[in-house]
Amino acid sequence: MLIIRQAGTPGTRRACFPAPEDADPSGLAQAATLPFSGLGLPDDAVVFAAPWPAAVATARAASGREPVVVGALAEADYGTWAGRPFAEIAEAEPEGLGAWLTDPGAAPHGGESLAELGARVAAWLDSVHVDAARVVAVCDAGPVRAALAHALGLTATRAALFDIAPLSRTELAARHGGWRIAYVNRKAAL
Repeated sequence: MLIIRQAGTPGTRRACFPAPEDADPSGLAQAATLPFSGLGLPDDAVVFAAPWPAAVATARAASGREPVVVGALAEADYGTWAGRPFAEIAEAEPEGLGAWLTDPGAAPHGGESLAELGARVAAWLDSVHVDAARVVAVCDAGPVRAALAHALGLTATRAALFDIAPLSRTELAARHGGWRIAYVNRKAAL
């Protein structure tokens, strides 16, 4: 299974908590140059995308195909923090941010906890396990980290230590009873 992080957004550039927004045009132009055909995917590969505009547009640009939109691949619902800069939250709500950074079950913003994000991504991964070799998923960093947490048996807060750059690729290989990580955060040579 190939997972591609969506192209950057205005919020990505401003270090904001993710919110549904359009991808940067320059990121979509880069996505269109990804060597999709050279990734070793079968002709019948299925491209899935998170429901957010940047993910859908990135999937189209990178693959030239219409993606299957899957709610399980959406970034976490950050409630009142969505679209706000991380630094602003750190200043205005330090206790809440501290809880969120250390407790996977915390959702001080009134949205979804990282544990809830992880559970839905894990359920989706398990549902495509048998066909993983022909799956491409395009989403934001949170679901990529959740997939890595599931594959490696990490908590969501430990998986948050993975750096996942826009348009980077992460590959998981389905194995009997689980997953193997082929690579994480690989950037395409453009």
